[in-house]
Amino acid sequence: MNDFRFGPAEFYLVGFEGDSPDPETFRALTELVSSGVVRLLDFVVLTKTEDGEVEIRELDEDSDILSLGGLAPIAAGIAGEEDVEDLAELVPPGHSAAIVVLELSFARELAQRLAAAGGQVLHSERVPAPVVNAMMDILDQEGE
Repeated sequence: MNDFRFGPAEFYLVGFEGDSPDPETFRALTELVSSGVVRLLDFVVLTKTEDGEVEIRELDEDSDILSLGGLAPIAAGIAGEEDVEDLAELVPPGHSAAIVVLELSFARELAQRLAAAGGQVLHSERVPAPVVNAMMDILDQEGE
């Protein structure tokens, strides 16, 4: 069986007003990482000033603002400079965002088992939760 150190990674850009997130912003993330559902590969906070300048900040264990309860990314730097620059374009002036790179633990296991059986994922697509829920609401209404 192939042993994959990592499964597929997902990049999330989480926006918020002002130059720093509320410390509660990432509580769900820390809970999911602690439970083993996901692994935190990388975490970068960026702030865009009103004149468009981008400041990049790393997690700070000594700061309540940029702390994830002692969690540290296990693959810091996987969000490369080009990724950060591209994602920073989506942040409005005067706002901040966190680039969160996650590995879904089940996906690593699935990839290992598929590879061991001679298979490979040729395409994968994520449908955002709001879209899935809206579609289910429509289907539920049609079924009534």
